[in-house]
Amino acid sequence: MKNLIAELLLKLAEKEEESKELVAQVEALEIVLTAMLRKLNPDQFHDIEAAIKLAMPPVAPAAETPDTTMLRNYVEKLLHHPRV
Repeated sequence: MKNLIAELLLKLAEKEEESKELVAQVEALEIVLTAMLRKLNPDQFHDIEAAIKLAMPPVAPAAETPDTTMLRNYVEKLLHHPRV
């Protein structure tokens, strides 16, 4: 039983480390993307924004899931409220 608990704790620690790594990767991408967006002229920015809207067409409220809502919110945040 002790071995099983020890194994589970090790697996949990590994998963936590992987999670921290993913968070760091996402934050790094957010910083890079924000810097790139800030360098664009307004026309380029609006072209990118329009392309994103085409890639993410509106969904009927009944078809919206928590995951799609979260995705839309993050995209909106990156485009209009970027990290400082």
